[in-house]
Amino acid sequence: MTEQSSPPAKPRLQGRVIAISIGAALGGFLFGFDSSVINGAVDSIQGEFDLGDTFTGFAVASALLGCAVGAWFAGTLANRYGRIRVMVLSAILFFISALGSGFAFGVWDLIGWRVLGGLAIGAASVIAPAYIAEVAPALFRGRLGSLQQMAIVLGVFAALLSDEVLASSAGGASEELWAGLEAWRWMFLMAAIPALIYGAAALRLPESPRFLVARHDDEQAARILADYTGETDPQHKIKQIRFSLGNDEKRSLRDLKGRALGLHPIVWTGILLSVFQQFVGINVIFYYSTTLWQSVGFDESDAFTTSTITSVTNVVVTVVAIMLVDRIGRRTLLLIGSVGMTVSLALMAVAFSTATLDDAGDAVLSDGWSTAALIGANAFVVFFGASWGPVVWVLLGEMFPNHMRATALAVAAAAQWLANFTITVSFPALAEASLVIAYGFYATMALLSFFFVLTRVPETKGVELEDMRDDADAHTKEDAAAGI
Repeated sequence: MTEQSSPPAKPRLQGRVIAISIGAALGGFLFGFDSSVINGAVDSIQGEFDLGDTFTGFAVASALLGCAVGAWFAGTLANRYGRIRVMVLSAILFFISALGSGFAFGVWDLIGWRVLGGLAIGAASVIAPAYIAEVAPALFRGRLGSLQQMAIVLGVFAALLSDEVLASSAGGASEELWAGLEAWRWMFLMAAIPALIYGAAALRLPESPRFLVARHDDEQAARILADYTGETDPQHKIKQIRFSLGNDEKRSLRDLKGRALGLHPIVWTGILLSVFQQFVGINVIFYYSTTLWQSVGFDESDAFTTSTITSVTNVVVTVVAIMLVDRIGRRTLLLIGSVGMTVSLALMAVAFSTATLDDAGDAVLSDGWSTAALIGANAFVVFFGASWGPVVWVLLGEMFPNHMRATALAVAAAAQWLANFTITVSFPALAEASLVIAYGFYATMALLSFFFVLTRVPETKGVELEDMRDDADAHTKEDAAAGI
């Protein structure tokens, strides 16, 4: 009788790699908290500093300019000093920003502190997905990479809940709460707590094995691959990593140069993924939701509660995405999300087309259309949270080849923050002109995103990082041939 060989053991998801992925994803919590903490303070800031709608939009969005700059330089810093040091620096800058914003004495002072915090958030938004992709086994990389989005939505929820509790305790966001400070100032000061937690967690994380191989520290890289990612033959994996890294030249923006308008096709795919993620208008829901719901008939307390419920919905559907991303793949989730977002945003546009204006010039919806707008907004959050929210971060962390990953991710993330800034700063003036036009534009972007995914986005489910290619056309053609 011939001895029959047993099939290879199925890889298991180790607790250690989950733990360090959660630690890295705490940067996403800061991202979400900072993005939404200003939600409950918008009207108070506008009243405190006597701002018009346009300048209010700029004050809200100012942190995003810092985010774009922080993201742009994060790849270079991470390649030079390592992923962990950039995380720690981000935590320090965010802590300082939280204190400065809480004690701001003028609008320009507040904007300055918000931009400083933006630098930290932008850097963290690049490092977390890159780090998680580099320590996660390929079979589980999607769900571990989705922890970044889970941390973001939990940060959003924590910020909205904190805002609601503080505003309710003071009797309004503009009312004095503790130590002679208004509630809206305490909303910013609360951000110092997650900054401290993130910094402490980052100090306990192991360095990325791919960074260590690039620095010729093979011994430490092998130890981390074996202890955290479960590699049975770390030396072979190190050889694969070294080959994929190419020569020993210092990594820079030159690595991104290619034939498609000066960049590799896969870099453009990453940039456009980032832009579409923001141009569907998701952050309008989280930055301005309290003000939005007040404009359609909710009082301040009910508007805070509605915003918090929307945030909880986002958390739940992100769990769904984590369960599905490694099963049905990235492209399928994105396509489903694009269809759902198009329909729900179109419903919001139709609902607001029926609005009338009250004596103050605010939009007022009838009971039926108020309900339709609320359903549309939450359906939009459901489809975004189960697809474009987590999956874009998963793809950005894994889709680029090793030799350009940190740099390409930095450029794509910078584009994302600039797109975020454009949408955020334009919404107050656009909403004042017509909410129908605003939500109609977002619905159009959602529709275009469907065709973009269909033609340009590669399926990376189960592909090793060392096998990622810099030609998006080759990937999508292979996916089409496989029926993906």
